[in-house]
Amino acid sequence: MTLRNLLGTSLDAIAPDKTLLAKLLAAAERSISDAQVEGLSTESQFDAAYKAIIQLATVALHANGYRSLTSKPGHQQTSIQTLTLTVGLSQARAIVLDALRKQRNLSVYSGDPVPISAASECLDSAKYLLAHVHAWLKSQKPELI
Repeated sequence: MTLRNLLGTSLDAIAPDKTLLAKLLAAAERSISDAQVEGLSTESQFDAAYKAIIQLATVALHANGYRSLTSKPGHQQTSIQTLTLTVGLSQARAIVLDALRKQRNLSVYSGDPVPISAASECLDSAKYLLAHVHAWLKSQKPELI
């Protein structure tokens, strides 16, 4: 699979926008901060950390000149699964992020509670992805930061 193969079905081509990337990175940092607020429910902590992951996956796509088609089902899955192509995330890390996406769907659409371990993994994964995306941007797209 390549990003180009997904054009029109899951992705749209765009011009990378430095200002938008900065806003999304700042939003991801705020989401990670929010996920660490004492007294929040496990679900709220998970939701904030997961939101950061999606924001960072969006940064990765935008930096490469793409955006997911949010009008199509599965746009979050596409954003996560393309991280191996956009920022060179390992397949193992992408599998963990996809499992977190599935956990999020169970919580949102079935009302299943989020285990503390899942909220913790989601926060750790969001922090890792933030560092990874920052490092990738610095080495591969310094003009965008």
